Amino acid sequence: MSSAENDLYQEVVVEHKRAPRNFGHLTAPTHQARGTNPQCGDDLRVELDVQHGQVHDIRFSGQGCAICIASASMMSEAVKGHAVADAENLQQHFRAVLTGQTEPDDAYLGKLISLTGVRRYPSRIKCALLGWHALSHALADTAPADAPTGNTP
Repeated sequence: MSSAENDLYQEVVVEHKRAPRNFGHLTAPTHQARGTNPQCGDDLRVELDVQHGQVHDIRFSGQGCAICIASASMMSEAVKGHAVADAENLQQHFRAVLTGQTEPDDAYLGKLISLTGVRRYPSRIKCALLGWHALSHALADTAPADAPTGNTP
């Protein structure tokens, strides 16, 4: 990673940690899931309002390290207003890039490309993926929104 790429990565993480987008709760989520990472204490809940196959609205809440919060914030911006299938596809591509299965330039991640610097820190990959795991579980959730949901490792 070049110095310029590293600077961009750090700026993006700091900005989204300082002012996370879509942070909070939805009044009546249609789907939700919680993700926890006991190793570092990250604990996020993702709430969705899915209407007609589209992520009409999204919020996330909880606590986490800067990478966890920044990634969830950017995730919420990337999927809000898009089709559920597109959100699922983006989640799979993002995960594949962070786990080294796909090169960043091959995944068409848009602004999320700035988070690919996490690949240099294997212990932080789980932090960056936690919100995405919760999103995946929330999208797969067919139970009522007030039903208990599982944790993600």
